[in-house]
Amino acid sequence: MVLSHSLTSFKFLLLSQLFNFFPAICTRRIHKHLPHSLELLELSANKEFPKLGLRITFPQALSSSVFLCKNEIDIGSRSHPYLLYALTVAGVAYLLRLGTVSTYASSSVIREFSLHPHGPITSAAATPTGCLVVGRNDGSLACFQLTLESAAPGFLQELRDDPGIGSLWGFMSRGRTVGAVQDLAISMVHGKPLIFVIHTDGVLRVWDISFHSRLFSHKMNGLTMAGAALVRLWVGQADNDSSIIPLAILYRHNSEMSSETIYIYSLHFNVGDRIVLLMDPSEQIIPIEEDGWIDVKLISNKICILKNQGLVLHKLLHTNVTMVDEVCYALQEDFVADQLFQSSEHSLDDLLLITHSIFSSSKDHILPVVSSIFLRRLLLPGIHHNAALRTTLLDYNRHWTESDFHSLTADGLKKEILSLIEHEGLTGNSSSIFCCWKIFCARYFQNWCKSNAPCGLLVDSSTGTVGLIRKSSVSLFRSLEDIERVNDGSLDELGNFPSFGLDSFGEALDCELLAEMLRCVINVSQQLGKTASAIFYESLISAPPVISSEEIIPRLLKILETGYSSTAAVLHISDLGPDVAWEKNLADHKNLRKFSIDMMLSLHALHEKSGTWSRILSVIENYLKYLIPRKIIQKFDAEVALDINASILVQAMSQVAKVMFESALDIHLFLSYLVSISGQINMLHDDISKIQLELVPMIQEIIYEWLLLHFFATTPSESAAIEDFSSQLSLLQIDSNTGRRSWNEKLGKCEFTLAFIFLLNVRSSSKDQSHCSPRSIPNVQDIIDSIREFASWIMWGQNGESLTVLRRAADLALILLRHGQYDAVEHLLTIVEAHLQKEKTSHRIQATDGGWCILHHLLGCCFLAQAHRGLHGVLKERKVHEAVRCFFRAASGNGSAQALQSLPQEAGLPHLGIDGSVSDAAWRLHYYQWAMQIFEQYNISEGACQFALAALEQVEEAYSANNESHDRAPFDESVSTIKGRLWAHVCKFTLDLNLFYDAYCAIISNPDEESKYIWLRRLIIVLYERGAIKILCGGQLPFIGLTEKVEQELAWKAERSDILAKPNLYKLLYAFEMHRHNWRKAASYMYLYSARLRTETSLKGYQQLWRALKEILNGLSAAINALHLVHPAYAWIDPLLERNVLHNEQYPSKKARITIEDQPSNDVHPQSWKSYIDIQKIENEFVLTSAEYLLSLAHVKWTNTGTQKAPLELVDLLIQTNLYDMAFTVLLRFFKGSELKRGLERVFSAMSLKCCPHIVNSSRVGHDPTTQGLLLTSSKDEVIIHGSPDTSSANQQSSGINQWGTLELYLDRYKVFHARLPLIVAETLLRTDSQIELPLWLVKLFKVGRREKTLGMTGQESSPALLFQLYVDYGRYREATNLLLEYIGSFASMRPANIMNRKRPFGVWFPYTTIQRLWCQLEEMINSGHMVDQCKQLKDLLHGALLKHLQLVKVDSEDALS
Repeated sequence: MVLSHSLTSFKFLLLSQLFNFFPAICTRRIHKHLPHSLELLELSANKEFPKLGLRITFPQALSSSVFLCKNEIDIGSRSHPYLLYALTVAGVAYLLRLGTVSTYASSSVIREFSLHPHGPITSAAATPTGCLVVGRNDGSLACFQLTLESAAPGFLQELRDDPGIGSLWGFMSRGRTVGAVQDLAISMVHGKPLIFVIHTDGVLRVWDISFHSRLFSHKMNGLTMAGAALVRLWVGQADNDSSIIPLAILYRHNSEMSSETIYIYSLHFNVGDRIVLLMDPSEQIIPIEEDGWIDVKLISNKICILKNQGLVLHKLLHTNVTMVDEVCYALQEDFVADQLFQSSEHSLDDLLLITHSIFSSSKDHILPVVSSIFLRRLLLPGIHHNAALRTTLLDYNRHWTESDFHSLTADGLKKEILSLIEHEGLTGNSSSIFCCWKIFCARYFQNWCKSNAPCGLLVDSSTGTVGLIRKSSVSLFRSLEDIERVNDGSLDELGNFPSFGLDSFGEALDCELLAEMLRCVINVSQQLGKTASAIFYESLISAPPVISSEEIIPRLLKILETGYSSTAAVLHISDLGPDVAWEKNLADHKNLRKFSIDMMLSLHALHEKSGTWSRILSVIENYLKYLIPRKIIQKFDAEVALDINASILVQAMSQVAKVMFESALDIHLFLSYLVSISGQINMLHDDISKIQLELVPMIQEIIYEWLLLHFFATTPSESAAIEDFSSQLSLLQIDSNTGRRSWNEKLGKCEFTLAFIFLLNVRSSSKDQSHCSPRSIPNVQDIIDSIREFASWIMWGQNGESLTVLRRAADLALILLRHGQYDAVEHLLTIVEAHLQKEKTSHRIQATDGGWCILHHLLGCCFLAQAHRGLHGVLKERKVHEAVRCFFRAASGNGSAQALQSLPQEAGLPHLGIDGSVSDAAWRLHYYQWAMQIFEQYNISEGACQFALAALEQVEEAYSANNESHDRAPFDESVSTIKGRLWAHVCKFTLDLNLFYDAYCAIISNPDEESKYIWLRRLIIVLYERGAIKILCGGQLPFIGLTEKVEQELAWKAERSDILAKPNLYKLLYAFEMHRHNWRKAASYMYLYSARLRTETSLKGYQQLWRALKEILNGLSAAINALHLVHPAYAWIDPLLERNVLHNEQYPSKKARITIEDQPSNDVHPQSWKSYIDIQKIENEFVLTSAEYLLSLAHVKWTNTGTQKAPLELVDLLIQTNLYDMAFTVLLRFFKGSELKRGLERVFSAMSLKCCPHIVNSSRVGHDPTTQGLLLTSSKDEVIIHGSPDTSSANQQSSGINQWGTLELYLDRYKVFHARLPLIVAETLLRTDSQIELPLWLVKLFKVGRREKTLGMTGQESSPALLFQLYVDYGRYREATNLLLEYIGSFASMRPANIMNRKRPFGVWFPYTTIQRLWCQLEEMINSGHMVDQCKQLKDLLHGALLKHLQLVKVDSEDALS
């Protein structure tokens, strides 16, 4: 198995050698696209995985000969612990001293030297003392001591064969040449550096650098004769005990089918004056398959070969064998493919079919489960990789910068991926969503493989740890648990069957039964596939669960018995087509039949072998004991930090927990399958009972334990809330440990799971501290030991004591709560609660030690914190309701008082604050008040109100129980005081929730009178501030004995409130009194409102005066309407409001006559004149205010002085502003008799003046644009004199036309009040313009009223005689003559029946003096020579008419006499 950690800052393809001398392992990489640069990465066991490295740029491109080693030049140097040798392709060698990569400051170049003059170089190596050894084409070696000057002695030493020695060999050595150096390596043997060299001619040589002499030369004859070439050389560490140096040489066969083989040799060494080497004749052969190799490392007694398909480890056996067994480790690619359903072509199809079979094609159930499965697995440690995920999102055109993407939390990544899937799956059905997930996971897996291509091995020789350097991550190999080896491979391939560490499998038969049973279990697991465990896991971990885990097992068994459901068959048809779907269904049925037959045969064979099922069940029971996490008593010596070891431990635990969880689930399914077919396999009822009552609960317990471990190891932590200052402070001040100080930045990230939080609260557990020293990376076996210890701490605590499930879950929840992991606490405690409910023992759990109460108390605190941390709407309401439910359950459990008081204060929970022994009722009272305060602290009034009401129910019982017991201290407060305080809280919370009716009920229920009145005032203030004050007058609130108090509070508030504020309290008081049928008080409040409004607006100089006047009118109108509902004898305003004195108030003078004596609303005695304001006075004020309001709309300022008599100037202003109706209203309201007539004359005179064209320009209405375009001429002569009128005269005349209509309307309406009004109008017109043409309607007003014109021209008011007189007075002789002729003609044309009417004297019906004046005026005009012809014509007409009339009178007189 492989553990992986991504390195976001490195993307390299080539890895060269690796040297590890420190606990900090420093690796170097050459960038593929930057051949001039070298990048270094430092891994330290006591530090985190590095995210940054060091890049060094050289002038020329680098070769592969780059070496990094410990600095032994400056022994003990901490500033420069490393030496770096670099050789460029141009032959320039560099030696650099480097500081620590993570805290790098600067480096110093010791030497830069060109090797070009020293011949072609084929290979190189280096020592920690500054010596660079190069192999050359002529077979010699050159050793450069780069710490010396080039001219200094000892700078260059050449190593080559001595010719003199060759001559001693005889003729066999004559003419022989040494092959070029193919590869070389340096190894320390007893403190001496030895150079191991292989040449192209197949010779292996060993040189001693110290003495510059050759120690060993050996011809590798066998393979070279067969045409194989030596390619690479690896030298292991010398074993001083066995005196053996392991060697590994790679041979390449030059055949048509090119192949490679690694041969392992052993060099025996003997140390004396000089080292003597001897080649062991035995060799080990390791063939390399066609997939090739990536890297090879020799460590202690093993050789590690990294291939494309995995890591192969071979033990180095120094015996004469040709082949050895190998141990293979799968790469991380296999794990990622398995988790993302990419390992098999049909994995995702199986997931689709199983989900549809379990959820019956319910879209609402399938899609959330499927999306949750994929999201959870994508973000698992070891699978999530930022670079791969960002590249995958880029394939979908989701662009993110590297910094922004790296800052995303786990929740942010989930939202981004979900939005992408929902956008791609536009249809929204399950098939399309599955297809989107399938494509997304396939792309992600491809990008993951590209981003994490294997580069080379990382080896820690001190511990035997083997790691893998990838393109952008680092992996670590670990050994497998026995159960993992069983699940990963066939049982037949395991060789020695594991005993699982149990002595009960001592008998061979039990081992055989276990093996056969596990084969059946594996058969069941393979039939369902890997998707069944994923769905079952989601049912346990999701909150709230979509489906219960207890329902999934029967549905999975149904799939084993009958296959997939019919909805799955429909999916086949829709996705594959009918033909392919038919073939697929047929294959599924064949597979199901084969599975059923094989299982039946295997189970019968198993039963025959064991004899009874009870023995098989005993074997299964013993096997299940192995799956239980082991209890280990731990000794904590060193502190665990967030370093590499912690990351390795957490990721490894997630993998082991997953396998254990799936193994337990497989056993569960297998046993359930046995029960379902028990009749076919001869299983007795006792065996079935044992399965159901003993084994299944045991399995459920195992599943629960490994579920929690996997949950902690894989669930990302929750990011800290920014607004939660106390949480931030606690996170920043955990302690002084460097690992803990930096962890706050990691919260919310995918790689920082909940297990890291637990690691910060535990010290490293080890009975043998050597394997988990913080100075080294653990080896493959140490990882398993650490997993067991950490799992034991999580499940059983530090000392492995027998804690109950509830107690241990509470301890873990407290740790998570302390660090703000509220979502994790909810999931944890929900899982625990669901598990305990499965045991069907909830009543016993509640009755034990209060653990059930602690669980719900912590869960309630969790829900409450979640609701406070930014949730809104339905989600927040749901959390609040859950928190309330949990707190109530916590308070009602047995032993809750003692259990909850035992919680540590440092857990981050508010202290309950109760000591000593109390009764159950007193405890609940205290706890409910505590819960009320917590909800109030988080501004969640709904929950606080519920607990306040619950506390009220406990007061009486708690008080009585406390008094009856002599052992308990009495309450410090009385019952009424406690109730008063709680009812006050209820009122506060209900007001916060806008539950005004409930708030009023709380007020009237409060036994504390002072508190009652305080909160009554508060209620009114809140209603006013929230615009709900109208509720007081709607009849919804029962004012039981508080009516007067409510009125007083409203009046008090109204006096001190802004008069223009909305809603207006005076209007509310008006409605309040009207609802109570108190009409006079209602009118009083509205009158006071109007008076205050007038005063304050005038004092403040209110700009929009008309708005204030409109409100005053509304107030006066409301007061008048209210008084009209009262009997006229009592229609007056109550003077009680006179005590509301306004600051700087200038009230009308009538208020000085009002007494301050209060009168009740039902007083039937009429008040004296000086003690009230009657309705008539209010109506008068209403009229004056109406006039002022209309004038303000016309921008005419007039202020009411408060007098009861309206001045005529007001009437004039109204007429000037064309407010005629208002003007006549004022006249008729305030003037009577002769004053009224004089006022009417004044008004109509003014109106008549507006009709005259010559003065219309002075009228305010003359500029009315609606009257333009009409012409009115006063006379024909005027037109002749002035010609055609211009535009201005047209406008004036149009105004006159408009005024004529108005004058006619109002004259006809008000002439009944004054009969002389037509005369006034006509006289005004003629006086203004003697030549004006009187309108016909006006002339008719003088003629109307006479029964017949034969009666003459006389009359009392507006008679024809008066009109005739006006014509004569103002020189309108033609009109006067025509009017006289009209009436004379009417007299002459009288019917004979009315002959007696003509006996009247002429002076009676025609004014003789006026006719004489007309005659004289005509003569004067003729004599003066002015209009002679016209005047003569009129005089002749007048003379003729009078003669005829006199003759007619004479005839009538004679006839009458005869």
